[in-house]
Amino acid sequence: MLITTTNVIEGKPVQEYMGVINAQSIIGANIFKDIFAGLRDVFGGRSKTYERVLEEAKEDALRELAERAQAMGANAIVGVDLDFETIGSGGSMLMVIATGTAVRI
Repeated sequence: MLITTTNVIEGKPVQEYMGVINAQSIIGANIFKDIFAGLRDVFGGRSKTYERVLEEAKEDALRELAERAQAMGANAIVGVDLDFETIGSGGSMLMVIATGTAVRI
């Protein structure tokens, strides 16, 4: 499955537009991750813990997006957009929403 943020794929014209699809992944941040991230807030630096959680959520959303496109008979997804949000009480959960257009190239 070819997945791209662009609206066209150079050298591969779209034969059929199958429709807009989306998928989301929601991952809870546990107390230990919050503690370590809080230390990063105080001392500065990157939070590798949260970066790994965000990467996992992104990969889950893209995998689900590809599964939905494949179920429709598509072999590519164009115009992919990723949105990242915090939800839950106190922003304790991380959500990634992936949206794109399923196509047959």
